[in-house]
Amino acid sequence: MQKPPLSFWQIWNMSFGFLGIQFGWGLQMANMSPIYKYLGASDSQIPLLWLAAPLTGFIVQPIIGAMSDRTWGALGRRRPYFLVGALLSSFALIAMPNCSALWMAAGLLWILDASINVSMEPFRAYVADKLPEEQRGTGFATQSFFIGVGAVIAGILPYILKNWFHVSSDTSGANTIPPNVRISFYVGAAAFLGAVLWTVFTSKEYPPDDLEAFRRRKAASGGLRHFAGEIIDALAKMPGTMKRLALVQFFTWLGLFCMWLHFSNAVPVIFGSSDPNSPVFKAGAEWAGVCYAVKDAVTFIAAFALMALARTFDRRRIHGGCLAVGGVGLLAVGFIHGEEQKHLLLVALALGGVAWASILSMPYAILAGALPAERMGVYMGIFNFFIVLPEILAALTFGPLVKNLLHGNLVHAVMAGGGCMLTAALLAQWVKLPNELRP
Repeated sequence: MQKPPLSFWQIWNMSFGFLGIQFGWGLQMANMSPIYKYLGASDSQIPLLWLAAPLTGFIVQPIIGAMSDRTWGALGRRRPYFLVGALLSSFALIAMPNCSALWMAAGLLWILDASINVSMEPFRAYVADKLPEEQRGTGFATQSFFIGVGAVIAGILPYILKNWFHVSSDTSGANTIPPNVRISFYVGAAAFLGAVLWTVFTSKEYPPDDLEAFRRRKAASGGLRHFAGEIIDALAKMPGTMKRLALVQFFTWLGLFCMWLHFSNAVPVIFGSSDPNSPVFKAGAEWAGVCYAVKDAVTFIAAFALMALARTFDRRRIHGGCLAVGGVGLLAVGFIHGEEQKHLLLVALALGGVAWASILSMPYAILAGALPAERMGVYMGIFNFFIVLPEILAALTFGPLVKNLLHGNLVHAVMAGGGCMLTAALLAQWVKLPNELRP
């Protein structure tokens, strides 16, 4: 089927749901490590407590991708998954800041991550479903824009609630989550559901070319056993472009996970305290949220630049350059000392925002043109393996490595992420497009 080009507002509406998804994701990324510390976790425990994110993505995304490839109903193919994931995620966001024990927060993170993945994975395939090849770069860059907007608001919201609306950040005793963080999660729940509902009800999907044949195939196959077979078969037939991009993703997300695991707790160390009950720690954790907001503000500005660059320049070169900029930003964190230099942390994370804009768009724009349309969902889900595998590796090994090799220095852990991202930048130049691969 020849897909007609869509207008600016049609692309806007179909991507708007990502604003809500990233609002929820951004709250999680900026606040979960401090929440774990508020509830009594040690620095060496935090990587294992974050294991929920990659494990749920590893399991959920390829299954949801394969299921959505074979779904068609009143809401279409991908939109039912957007909606169900948003409802479950909103529940988890409301419940998370009311946790009174570490095990409760860890359990809810599993639910929240699984739910976010149900909404998020089909959005990647949705762009490839709806847009012709020449508009896919714009589609993924528009998603990056909304991801940036949502994450900016999520990252800075606890700071705004405290400093503009005078909502307390105090903890009345041990194992208590501050009120400004709690209210931020409630706002995030409403934003997540509202943004996804906008996309669900303002966008349509194209039905299968032969709906009756599609229904016959669906009736003849189903169940988890079939989906497992579909995933295994797709792995065996993975396109060459995807194999090379997978290695780039592996090192990229290893670097990102270093940042997400440790930056929010490294900033208080730079400020001068690792005690979660001290005012200095709370000030550092809040400033880390502001840094994430700046990163994500740069992300949605950079998304526009990437839209323009992708029309003229090789997407692989663009992606490699952006990853290199982000790697330099994470390495720079190690050269910033004391609260008086806190504004330099904004610059360091701003460089990370350039990389993040590209990470959210360029690999998918490169990949979409290399995948068979009828298996778009399952391959987008499998591509997520090369995001979650490094995260699982990080969750299992970073605790002992930080404790024993880096002597507990969380700043050096963030710098290690910069080294991984520079490695990914070099590997991006090795990726080949389908017409460049040997038959």
